Amino acid sequence: MFRRAAVLIALVSGLALTGCSAASDAPAAPATEPTSASGSELTGEVTVFAAASLRTAFDEIAAAFTEENPGVTVNPIVYDGSSTLVTQLQEGAHADVLATADERNMQSLIDADLAADPALFATNTMVVAVPAGNEAGVTSLADLANVVTVLCAPEVPCGKAATTLLDNAGVTVTPASQEQNVTAVLQKVAANEADAGLVYATDVIGDDAVESFVPDGAADVVNRYPIVALDGASDAGIAFVKFAQGPTGQKILQELGFGAP
Repeated sequence: MFRRAAVLIALVSGLALTGCSAASDAPAAPATEPTSASGSELTGEVTVFAAASLRTAFDEIAAAFTEENPGVTVNPIVYDGSSTLVTQLQEGAHADVLATADERNMQSLIDADLAADPALFATNTMVVAVPAGNEAGVTSLADLANVVTVLCAPEVPCGKAATTLLDNAGVTVTPASQEQNVTAVLQKVAANEADAGLVYATDVIGDDAVESFVPDGAADVVNRYPIVALDGASDAGIAFVKFAQGPTGQKILQELGFGAP
């Protein structure tokens, strides 16, 4: 009896040892890296400089971009006139991405060897903005010569477009002020500090403080918007440029009144 018991114990012990050996010889399951809900592995920060007229669109694009890439931080976007932004970059300011409201200022950046191969991603046209109620009765470009009018400065894309539009119509305007970006023009009109101003069509959308109309000849003066990743841009910055050109970015832009590139 004791002999049979000893045999059984030995047999069970042997099976247990065999099982342990098999378990130790089996390959370990590969470790998996945690991934975000979106599956994106992109990380880092993005600093974006963008024309003032892109504020609403780029705020939405940045939100959509970070939702798709939760590992990326988009720093507060710097908005200003395109010429001001280019000057800041030429003087040493850091950014990963630049989007301007015209090709001329972008070319200045390219000529300074700060970036290469910009791509067009949107277009925009001019409208006449007046305070809600239009007490001055502005109904045409010609009226701008006889009322308090604010324009963008000539070196700013909206200023160049306004000058071209007025010149084409044979209208001479002495502006009450010349602003460094289109947002400043719209703010003066909305605050009733001016009877009229020339701004982009996208600027007046959803602004109850102003009214607007498309003047004759506006379709012939179209601003084309280029975007570029600057030399030394982060991978996230390069991805942001592609995102703005992609389906989601383009949908946001077009919903806000921008034209296709």
